[in-house]
Amino acid sequence: MARRVRGRWAVMAAGSAVVMGVSWVGPAQAEAASAAAKPDKIDRLIAAMTLDEKIALLHGGTDPASVGQAGYVPGVPRLGIPELRLTDGPAGVRVTKPSTALPAPVSLGSTFSTELATQYGGILGRETRAQGADVLLGPMTNIIRVPQAGRNFETLSEDPFVTATIGAAEVRGVQRAGAIATVKHYAENNQEEQRGTIDVRVDEQTMQEIELPGFGAAVEAGAGAVMCAYNKVNGDYAGENSTLLTDILKEQFGFAGWVMSDWGATHSTEKAITAGLDMQMPNGSYFGAPLKTAVESGRLDVAVVDRSVRRILVSMDRAGLLDGATPRPEIDERAGARVSRDVAEQGAVLLRNQRGALPLGRDDLRSLGLIGPTAKTTLVGGGGSARVTPLHTTSTLDELRRHANVRYAAGVDLDGAAIPASALSLTRTNTSTGETRPDPQVDYTGPDALPAGSAWRWTGTFTAPRTGDYELKLQTAGGSGTLSVDGTQVLTTGGFFSDASLIPTADDLTNASYPVHLTAGEAHEITLTGTAEAETPLQIRFGWLTPTARESAISTAVATAKKARAAVVFGYDEGTESRDRTSLGLPGYQNELIDRVAAANPDTVVVLNTGSSVLMPWKDKVRAILETWYPGEEGGTATARLLLGHANPSGKLTQTFPADPDQTPTSTPERYPGVDGLEQYSEGIYVGYRWYDAEGVEPLYAFGHGLSYTTFGYSGLRVRPAADGGLNVAFTVRNTGSRTGTEVPQVYIGRPDRVPAGVQIADRSLAGFERVTLKPGQARSVRIHVAKRQLSYWSAADDAWTVATGRRPVDVGSSSRDLRLHGETAVR
Repeated sequence: MARRVRGRWAVMAAGSAVVMGVSWVGPAQAEAASAAAKPDKIDRLIAAMTLDEKIALLHGGTDPASVGQAGYVPGVPRLGIPELRLTDGPAGVRVTKPSTALPAPVSLGSTFSTELATQYGGILGRETRAQGADVLLGPMTNIIRVPQAGRNFETLSEDPFVTATIGAAEVRGVQRAGAIATVKHYAENNQEEQRGTIDVRVDEQTMQEIELPGFGAAVEAGAGAVMCAYNKVNGDYAGENSTLLTDILKEQFGFAGWVMSDWGATHSTEKAITAGLDMQMPNGSYFGAPLKTAVESGRLDVAVVDRSVRRILVSMDRAGLLDGATPRPEIDERAGARVSRDVAEQGAVLLRNQRGALPLGRDDLRSLGLIGPTAKTTLVGGGGSARVTPLHTTSTLDELRRHANVRYAAGVDLDGAAIPASALSLTRTNTSTGETRPDPQVDYTGPDALPAGSAWRWTGTFTAPRTGDYELKLQTAGGSGTLSVDGTQVLTTGGFFSDASLIPTADDLTNASYPVHLTAGEAHEITLTGTAEAETPLQIRFGWLTPTARESAISTAVATAKKARAAVVFGYDEGTESRDRTSLGLPGYQNELIDRVAAANPDTVVVLNTGSSVLMPWKDKVRAILETWYPGEEGGTATARLLLGHANPSGKLTQTFPADPDQTPTSTPERYPGVDGLEQYSEGIYVGYRWYDAEGVEPLYAFGHGLSYTTFGYSGLRVRPAADGGLNVAFTVRNTGSRTGTEVPQVYIGRPDRVPAGVQIADRSLAGFERVTLKPGQARSVRIHVAKRQLSYWSAADDAWTVATGRRPVDVGSSSRDLRLHGETAVR
């Protein structure tokens, strides 16, 4: 990777069209930030600080008045430098108190709306301040590279242009609300598998063109902080990688704020801070006493410490945090709910709609079958650090019952039942006292909960009465639990990265499931533990879902569908931090459920609550498919409005949905999950739709795809050179249907007729888009500016953006595979 870098990203709006360009003056953002931060003031503060006070700003500590946030920095009270509280928040502020639970960022990306992204960021920024925090740990702008990646729901797109455009707008919203935005995870953190150790090997052109645009755009938009990733990049951990942190981020992008580690992602003292890491989180194991020793021993110049302190103070001052205490706002629950609902509605993607199955008609509403757990209990968001306790939730089932005669069946039995004494042989031990006793079963719930502060262990065996596929259930509340089978721990509950579902049991217990095939009469050893919280009794249940219970749940759903005029089945997965999906299919037996419901009722619609792409073996058997992602606290209302036609879907896919798990850009082990600790980004710039185009592979659903309850026509393409070296693209979009609707026309720039040797250029790349709302019969002239940057490639030889000259195709359409208008222009 070359170390001489220059140039930076800029994202701007031209009218209502979205454009992206490049500014060629690297230090401009740093100069503007320094000017805004009053350098004399910062200089005086640094000069007045002791070494201990400086070092205390460079690592996390223990908060004496925690609000339940992720991190804390004590500040320097005697100099008027306030403490900092850092909170998780890519989809809502994650503290002890409830916050607005916004739809997952993948839903925001699917809106293709910079206006909504700014509003989304505004809610996050306001509530960060309202909840007693100052720094928001978001947005995430890593590229969706691996379909199985567990955090795909938490980022925006497989396309760098969409990621940069929407991410920058969100950052502006956060910063304008008075909070400090932290763009993460810098860089190439594109999977959870082995994320703490994997070494990503990526060439310079690929990194500059695919992963880095989102970060550069966030910097240009004013992000005050950057969080480094866990993984290595080309041999060095991201948190001690001088090429990433100094050469690119601080010199090429002109970043003037500070770089913090991800939690536990610091691996050294002098190497890390010299490379450009400014703050260790969440403690000072490297940037506390070891950093002080390095300075006092003379191994590290105190000027390096001062540099990091300055960056933190600059961002704090830009946010007004050095101007004395300022009043914190209140949470505006109505505003949060409105933005949550708008994003959920406008980010929903109508994938399929045969013979106008949606919106539901009058006859459908007279007899509607609703099936699936998330129809009743909204899957508000994903897991891990993005999980938010919502201010309220809405239910699609409840909303539809106001408009329709609805029969409901779960179809998927999430709770199971306590394993009966006849299948168990257990001994219970009080691990505090050592007392033991036989226990017929483990079902200590409600009034039978175990005492607060107690800890327990059960050992013994369980035996299945019938051969088949089971799900073992560990269900807890008021504490934590673990389950081991035949010596291997298979389930945990209660921890930050537990195995629990985001959907609780009917009696509100945390619910973790482990699928296992059991043979009748064969005993298995188990160890079960339960630990109560200090002041809360422990509820704990060891249960299972038997083959008989599973069949009963499906049969009930099928019977419900048969009795209904139309059936709507909800399918879901649960994306989360810390682990990738093991399959692109819907979890459990949901595919079987959808198959059998569709066989029972030809008017079946599927609503998906997934965080990323899924396979759909039943696609051609159902009439409509609506992807609503993880739709936030207003998801129930939004989904009902979409099904009823009170809202018209306008979302577009920001990631390709593959048809075959063995035909994706990362289907080889070398590309994912990596071999011997190395992961090769050998696909180069051909990520997502670029790979499908280059390889001639037909996806299940293409990037940019999304239908509407109306139709649109395109005409009159005109392409002209622009004064800035880019292109001005104009065309007309007409609503040719009978409903008001919103289309997102997309402009793609093709490969030139002459490609320099050794340079990668995709068959086509997204270069512009715009949301256009039209009444029936209405037409509008759309003008989209394609900036010079979108006509350029990164030259590793020159360490600069270079225009790809020659004859270049210009295509306009409704998706990357639905191109309606075709032109060509000479780029010089």
